[in-house]
Amino acid sequence: MIQFRSTYSRSILIHLVLLSLVLLFIILINLEFITDIYFRNQATRTGYIVNGSILLLFTVGLFRIISLLMRYSLEESALAKFLENVNNEEVRPTDKISKNSLIARRYKSVVEISKHNVAVNHSALASTLIATESTRLSLPKFISNILILTGVFGTIVSLSIALLGASNIIDSVDSLGNMGMVIHGMSTALSTTTTAIVCYLFFGYFYLKVTDVQTQLLSGIEQATTLYIMPRFTYQTDSMLHEVGKLVRALREAAQNISEVEADFAEAGKNMNILMGNHVRSVDNLDDSINEIKRLLRSGFRLPE
Repeated sequence: MIQFRSTYSRSILIHLVLLSLVLLFIILINLEFITDIYFRNQATRTGYIVNGSILLLFTVGLFRIISLLMRYSLEESALAKFLENVNNEEVRPTDKISKNSLIARRYKSVVEISKHNVAVNHSALASTLIATESTRLSLPKFISNILILTGVFGTIVSLSIALLGASNIIDSVDSLGNMGMVIHGMSTALSTTTTAIVCYLFFGYFYLKVTDVQTQLLSGIEQATTLYIMPRFTYQTDSMLHEVGKLVRALREAAQNISEVEADFAEAGKNMNILMGNHVRSVDNLDDSINEIKRLLRSGFRLPE
């Protein structure tokens, strides 16, 4: 039995939507506080640029994760349909399945290899599939790795602005404007770090979930290949010996049944001989009885011999 969940991607998509709504609700109820931190009294555009870059990376990566989850949801449906066709003993298990799905392409690959009378290397097929699918996670992996670094970068830039304002305070008599620059730098450092951490936690969780979905799907495909596809088209030494062993056991059972039938026929022959002997004796006795009747009739009616 294949350990496979056909609705795993769909459940992750539902979790993503629910958590997004919760995050949006938290932002709405704290909108005034967030506005004060991110938009009011900004002495430079540093906060806009850094926070905007973090949110842009987060949005691009999130859309990529959503597209992957939707694609893997279709792949899970195709694999579930393939398993249903196998259980229903369909002639072609790939009927009513997209030709571009992973399981359909795996089935076609095994069929094409078997047509050339070449042993199917399951390990090579699995490694190729894993390598191909791992490239789809390159962008989410990159974004997950640099999200927290963008927050660190924003913090460093903001602290640099704050230190610049502090140095101007020391060198200048008018320190009020420079003090505002110091406060702005500290505020920007706080906002960029907060943005990067929140985006990293949200994005990192669903990035891990996408890898779980991919692993679960590929595991289901490899199990289906091992249990249902490979036995149809490949014959290895161990499998052939197993089939020969089953044939020998079947022949042994057939020979035993034939021996039992022969014994039954021998017993029937013996019974037939006994019946024939009894029949012969009955016929002899009948002849004697007829002769006795003839003798009595001649004697009674005084007939000549």
